[in-house]
Amino acid sequence: MITIRGPSKLYRAGGPTKRGSFEGLWHFSFDMYRDPKWVNFGTLRVFNDDTISPGGEWGIHPHRRNEVLTYVMKGEFTHEDEHGVGGTMMKGAMQHTTVGTGMWHNEINGRKSEEMRFIQMWFFPVEEGLTPSYSQVNPVKKDRTNRLLLLASMNKDAPLKIMSDANAYVSYLEDSHSIVFDVQKGWGVYLAALEGGSLEVNGERIPERGAARIENVEALRIRAMGNVELLLLEVSLTAPYISRYA
Repeated sequence: MITIRGPSKLYRAGGPTKRGSFEGLWHFSFDMYRDPKWVNFGTLRVFNDDTISPGGEWGIHPHRRNEVLTYVMKGEFTHEDEHGVGGTMMKGAMQHTTVGTGMWHNEINGRKSEEMRFIQMWFFPVEEGLTPSYSQVNPVKKDRTNRLLLLASMNKDAPLKIMSDANAYVSYLEDSHSIVFDVQKGWGVYLAALEGGSLEVNGERIPERGAARIENVEALRIRAMGNVELLLLEVSLTAPYISRYA
């Protein structure tokens, strides 16, 4: 089954931030957004597509428990924890954060003249009490061009180790190119067309800035309608710890 939502069906968030403002498209229930049909998808809990104004930042704030992936789409993303430790990422880079027992952090637009857009994803952790940590990877564009590049996984060989049953792939798929993805039994896929055009998946169209929730499908054939940046999240739908958090 493939369930598609275009950007007009996503929750539009917005408001002030420290030294700026933000706009967002939120795919799952988060903060003031509540939709019982979109609380989580397997181990995936949050998928926020946020843009922060030039020079803006969230301001330091706490989190606990979640496994977090952040994928940069535009600008200069700087992350700092409560100790001032962090890193800077540009477009195409991904960061993994184990929030675990608790972390205070800030997300900063490092440029005063350009917006910063990033995708933030939260996943249910495989266990409680994990030690907070973070790491990041900065692949070059050619490594994800016309192929799926695995950036984060718990059980597969990937540069980022996420403590959740989830695999995060990225791709820059040129116009009319196709890729095939085989889905693990008991897993689903959340596929997002981030920019550059639409995607066709098994004959269904995902509009730009939209996404598809895919379950009970063994294989996906994905074709680009434009030069499309995409995120493919493969998530367990049966992990035994999901019920502790969902």
